[in-house]
Parts: sequence; C-alpha cells; structure tokens
Amino acid sequence: MIGRLESLMKHDTAGDPITGLKWSRRTVAKIAAELKAVGIDVSPNTVAKLLKKLDFRPRVNRKKLSSGSGPERDQQFGYIAEVRERFARDGLPVISVDTKKRELVGLFKNPGTALRRQPILVNDHDFRSQAQGVAIPYGVYDEKANRGSVFVGTSHDTSAFAVESIEKWWRYDGRRRHPQTDHLLILADAGGSNSATRRTWKHALQTKLCDRHQLSVTVTHYPAGASKWNPIEHRLFSEISKNWAGEPLRSYETILNYIRTTKTATGLRVKAYLVKKQYPKSVKISDQQMQKLALEKHETLPKWNYTLAPREMGSNS
Repeated sequence: MIGRLESLMKHDTAGDPITGLKWSRRTVAKIAAELKAVGIDVSPNTVAKLLKKLDFRPRVNRKKLSSGSGPERDQQFGYIAEVRERFARDGLPVISVDTKKRELVGLFKNPGTALRRQPILVNDHDFRSQAQGVAIPYGVYDEKANRGSVFVGTSHDTSAFAVESIEKWWRYDGRRRHPQTDHLLILADAGGSNSATRRTWKHALQTKLCDRHQLSVTVTHYPAGASKWNPIEHRLFSEISKNWAGEPLRSYETILNYIRTTKTATGLRVKAYLVKKQYPKSVKISDQQMQKLALEKHETLPKWNYTLAPREMGSNS
C-alpha cells in the first residue's frame, strides 16, 4: 500500500528544502477515495498515519504566494503532471533545476545544529567584506536516476550560468545515462536565472544545449510562488541543507565536500563542481535573435510551457 500511495502522491508533493518535510495539495479524504477506486479500501485516518511515515505533515495557510499565480495555477500543476508522465512513459529524461540559496564563504553562522563538545565561534555579523567570496549552487536533479549535480558559481546567478550548468550536466552525466534520447524535459521555477520571461534563458538553451548537442528541450515552469513543488527542492536541496546544518561553510572546498557527501537511504548521490567563470549580468538579446529561435509555445499556458528544437548547423546566432 505504501508504494501505491507514494505513486499517487508523487506529482502533488512539495517540500521544505531545509527540514525535508513534505506536504500535498490533496486532503486525506480525497486520497482515500482515490485508493478505494483502485481497489484499496482504507479510511482517511489510516491514510493520515501512512503519510506521516512518509514525512508528510499537516500545513496551515501561509502568505507566501505571489500575486502573479492567478487562476491558472491549478491548470499548470495538472499540465506539468501530464507532461512528466508522458516523458516517463516514453523513457525520456526529466530533470528538475533551480538555484539554491546564495551562501557567504567563511566563518559565518549556518542554520541548524550539529553534535560537538564545544560550539564553533563564528563572525557576529554577516558582512560580505569578511567573506572569501560567495557560493551560488545551481542544481540539476535527474528524477529517474535519483542523482544530483550541483555547480557552485562564484560570480552571478545569470541565465548563462544556469544553462551552462545544465549543459555540463548533460556532457558529464546526462548523455551517458540516457544515450538514446533526443528530447529532454526541464522542470523549472517561473523566476530567477531560469525565468519563463528571460530572453537570455531561452537563447542560451537554444545555442548552448539544443544546437550544440542536437537535443530538443521542453521546459515547463512552476507558477510564481510555487517553487517548493519543484522536486529539486525537497529531493536534493533539503538533503544538502541537512548534511551541512550547523557547520560554517569555511571554504569552497568545504562546500563541495558537504555536497558530494550528501546521500540518502533511498539511493541519492550527488556530484559537485566549482565554477570560477565570471558571468556578466547585463546581457541583452535582441528581437532579431529571438525570432531565430526554434521555439514552439505549447497550446496550454504558452507563457510557462514551450519546446526548443535543434537548428541546422550554421544558423546559430
């Protein structure tokens, strides 16, 4: 029954990237009714007990949603689930991507606790001038393989940095793990360096991933304010946060080591890379460049869903 329940919940699950606790948009009564429809007669109370074993907890309303979500929010969740199922059925890779919280590198307080005889003394203020630098972890989580790759940038969280991280994941692991594929699904937030409205994000996907590797890329974005539903948050980032909880991130090597030693009993393994390249923030993509993209917007909520196809060699710009 546990396995059936996990399968039922997998596309309606959100999670806290710090604690790892999960929650769902469904009520226990609705879940019990769906289980009954497939021949598993169980009460809502039993469903609640089983969910607790899977680290789900009751949640109250919180004022965290962006005003931009609107009535299309539920429609987009349903569409994302549909696309994910289709890719899984066809044996095509699905990755979840996002940028983890920017960290100061040095003797700064890190949330959480760790067992030790004496506390570690850290700086009493988080002054950027006292840091060795900043760490910007961009993550790629391969759902089917339960593998994560984190690229720790040292300059700015730009679209170029995001896409180059995905492209490196494809070169290092993706094409080896999925040798027969010609189509990739990316689950991303609606904002940040992989924003649905950023021209630099779409242009970089076209030139650095699609054209270079002759790979079609479908992108579906979670609505604004819904980043916690992105699988990478509760399947990868939460585990990293728990692994380095209460430990000062003294150096880049310390950060990479904690990321690389993050693992779970369910088989999660993580790779980490330091990216020293400097990424400028003020990059502009012209209307002419956008018109040359092999971009097809989906009929369902085209502002959040689209596919980029590889172009012929020589048409890159």
